[in-house]
Amino acid sequence: MKNNPSRIFPMVLVVTLAALTMIAPASNAQTQKVLHTFTGEWDGGHPQGSLIFDPAGNLYGSTTGGGVDSCPGGGSGCGLVFQLSPTGTGTWRETALFRFASAATGGGPQGSLLLDSAGSLFGLTPTGGGSGLCFGTVQGCGIAYELSPNSSGGSWQQSILEVFNNGPEGAIPSAGFIADAAGNLYSTASSSSSGTGNVFELSPTSFGWQLTVLYNFTGGADGGFPAGNLIFDAAGNLYGVTNGGGNLAACTGGGCGVVFKLSPSSSGTWTETVLHTFRGGLDGGQPQGTLIFDAAGNLYGTTTKCFGSAPCGLVFELSPSSSGSWTEKVLYTFTGGRDGASPLAGVIMDAAGNLYGTTIGGGNLTGVCAGSGGCGVVFKLSPTSSGNWSETVLHRFSGGRDGSEPISGLTFDASGNLYGSTYFGGAAGFGVIFETTP
Repeated sequence: MKNNPSRIFPMVLVVTLAALTMIAPASNAQTQKVLHTFTGEWDGGHPQGSLIFDPAGNLYGSTTGGGVDSCPGGGSGCGLVFQLSPTGTGTWRETALFRFASAATGGGPQGSLLLDSAGSLFGLTPTGGGSGLCFGTVQGCGIAYELSPNSSGGSWQQSILEVFNNGPEGAIPSAGFIADAAGNLYSTASSSSSGTGNVFELSPTSFGWQLTVLYNFTGGADGGFPAGNLIFDAAGNLYGVTNGGGNLAACTGGGCGVVFKLSPSSSGTWTETVLHTFRGGLDGGQPQGTLIFDAAGNLYGTTTKCFGSAPCGLVFELSPSSSGSWTEKVLYTFTGGRDGASPLAGVIMDAAGNLYGTTIGGGNLTGVCAGSGGCGVVFKLSPTSSGNWSETVLHRFSGGRDGSEPISGLTFDASGNLYGSTYFGGAAGFGVIFETTP
């Protein structure tokens, strides 16, 4: 099923061409504040995917669970899309904009949302649609959707842009969308009938939305199982990471992943270039987060692995040369102790060149976190005069009311405050939305 779009308009990018570094002002005096605690019921549960702001200062995100009790297969619900609005008194109010409830609507959204200039939201679910043999409690291999505000109030209106059937178009889209100025949407599917995932484009036309596969991964040297959002450079090339493929002798034989670039041609085809192949050792392995650029054209990202199977992970920089090759530099390797372990999301950068991110492990190694290897941290990496990078832990999650295991990345507001979510923890154990002032 493909919806016939009523308009074509420029999109507001999560990663824009004019601000590739995701830069916000630098700030001081760190504090941590919980803005919302999920109950796992009608307000949702287990948020996943980075938050986004609208121009009015409202936050938007999604949860993988909660919402309705009648979700096919039971569990804690099919998830929902929510808005958090500041009340002016220092508190935030949650509004559930749309609750996923069936195979037709999709279920279990994981990636970040995209907001357009008309106030509509675009996203993907890894299950639902009713077609294909894939995992999850909701039948189907995923959908692409648009949510539009309801003029009369209440829940937002969902339009289905694409149903993934585990055919050539792919299956299990678990990242978010980015868009170009013409309103075309770009993302990845983590599986497909013709390989180990793909990069695709959804284009609005007069008869609906048209999906075009730009590249199919083979799972070999070119990578496999793409993860995280894509990003653009100023020339219109796409960049991303894969969690597998690359060096197939590493990371238990499935490959440790790659950083890739896709370049368009005048004929409409796209060509892949592998910028870096991870080996699973000192250089890391199995990246899952979104990349960012700095103003000089260097790429920054994270990996979940290092030193074989150790639960540590690292932050890396890739720098281009005039010959076209890229050189990796490891900026920081997590020890798995109080400094954190296993960053699943990418990093963001402030105006001073500091990097910020989260880890799902390490940090607080006592209390409820003692047996799990830590509940995760919010961290800051700062460049030093010697060319090295120094870590500052801004917050160690306790596994209690402040949350546990932040899976998603961070988002800046205009003042340089950081916003994110935890998958677990909070009063009911279904995660929280938090604000950190660095």
